[in-house]
Amino acid sequence: MSADGPGFRCEGPKGDGVIVLGIDPHKKSHTAVAVEALTGELLAELTVTADRRGHRKLLLWSRSLDAERRFALEDCRHVCGRLARFLIERGERVVCVPPKLMATTRRSARTYGKSDAIDAAAVARAALREPDLPEARLAGPERDLRLLADHRNDLVAERTRIQQRLRWHLHDLECGPQVPVRGLGRSCWLRRLDEALAGRPGTQARIARDLVERCLELSRTIDGLEREVAAQAKVLAPELLALPGCGPLTAATLTGQTAGALRFASESRFAMHAGVAPLPASSGQSCRHRLNRRGNRQLNAALHRIAVTQMRTHAPAQAYLARKRFQGQSKREALRCLKRHLARVVWRAMRAGELRRQGILLAISSPSSNAMATQLT
Repeated sequence: MSADGPGFRCEGPKGDGVIVLGIDPHKKSHTAVAVEALTGELLAELTVTADRRGHRKLLLWSRSLDAERRFALEDCRHVCGRLARFLIERGERVVCVPPKLMATTRRSARTYGKSDAIDAAAVARAALREPDLPEARLAGPERDLRLLADHRNDLVAERTRIQQRLRWHLHDLECGPQVPVRGLGRSCWLRRLDEALAGRPGTQARIARDLVERCLELSRTIDGLEREVAAQAKVLAPELLALPGCGPLTAATLTGQTAGALRFASESRFAMHAGVAPLPASSGQSCRHRLNRRGNRQLNAALHRIAVTQMRTHAPAQAYLARKRFQGQSKREALRCLKRHLARVVWRAMRAGELRRQGILLAISSPSSNAMATQLT
């Protein structure tokens, strides 16, 4: 333990070149390891508490090591979000390393065992091995849209679990109305059930009534969230809503999960991030590609929904699929090609939307507009 207090340790010399600071975040503490970018040599190690005081210690320590530095955080969503925002607000360059990349780097390292320092070094080396990782940035309105969409999805999953339990109770009680397959998601059927169960005695009937009330409450909340998501998607992503087969919920998923299309240097990197870019699987004289099961699966599912809808209703997509089938590809392979094409279209649409919003903000903050506003007042 050093003189800086508990939870702080620093060892090793200062680096002379660009360094990467890998960070293994936890709820109570963060462990950072400085790695030389050219040689991969470990320069220093530090552990701080996961609060604002610890963040300041980490920032001062990193600035004492080298002028050129980059932070690499293991992407643990809520665990590393506060630290990432703290660093970005102070002008630091931050990339988020997926846990799979960190785990792969740790398995291939010559250092055995498991510790926070080993994990932090693996995060730094994974960032060095993958220099094209997009830089993190401060969350904008896309984060609010993502939170709303995720909250709605959680409530839908909760309502589904309640509906499953309610169906077993209704089957055991031999309740009057025969509810159709999707009837428990509709208010009219839930009200009919509430009326049918009103005069039933017994504990099971009371539990069934409670579940019906809970379904009604969740349905009202879900409908309200859908309206709110649709209103925000209309403002943030009208370019996505103009695409055939892309509704408000799908547009919200694409916008929220992408977290800024401008952070991807090209559409091919966005396609790889979404898991729709095929992976090469060639050997010798055989040249082929295989299905990509990696990437962001929510983005992949959103692109799949658009592709399936266009396959049924959009004439240009149907012609594209027909050409792929004529070339000898199966229906699944043709659909994967369509998803790869849609990734390009979606990336360009989101990029255009972000540039449009940036242009509006620049126009609002420009000196000419401020002078005009002064004249008007």
